[in-house]
Amino acid sequence: MSSSFSNSLRGGRSRKFKAEINVVPYIDVMMVLLVIFMVAAPLTNPNVINLPTAGKSTLPPAEYIEVVVKPDASFDISIKGKKDSTEQAETMSSRNALLKKLKEIHESNGALPVLIAGDKDIKYDEVIQIISEAKKIGIHRVGLATK
Repeated sequence: MSSSFSNSLRGGRSRKFKAEINVVPYIDVMMVLLVIFMVAAPLTNPNVINLPTAGKSTLPPAEYIEVVVKPDASFDISIKGKKDSTEQAETMSSRNALLKKLKEIHESNGALPVLIAGDKDIKYDEVIQIISEAKKIGIHRVGLATK
């Protein structure tokens, strides 16, 4: 009996343990997160402008130049009103391109006011800079759109 006991202590037949990480639970969690993000992605609409609310506001003029400031720092510019309901909004990626187009529209339609629809999640400075540049161009009537 002592010989079998001493044989096991000397390492006659030893077991080696293998250290492994079981990654199956991590893969399951990642698959669940992937499905959640795939389902939630179509629910967000990036083209919707979230206008801030104000108490009492007046109606916009019959015809005006609309500048839409989107949360992704792009701009849309279009003429809204009675006579040109077919005109599409032009998308600009920089403020300089927007101001150039605004100047062109103002030169051809000098009496039209400008209405700025800025998303409530953008920087306040963006809207102020557009108002300031519009005043420098010579546009005297600049308003802000609200809900």
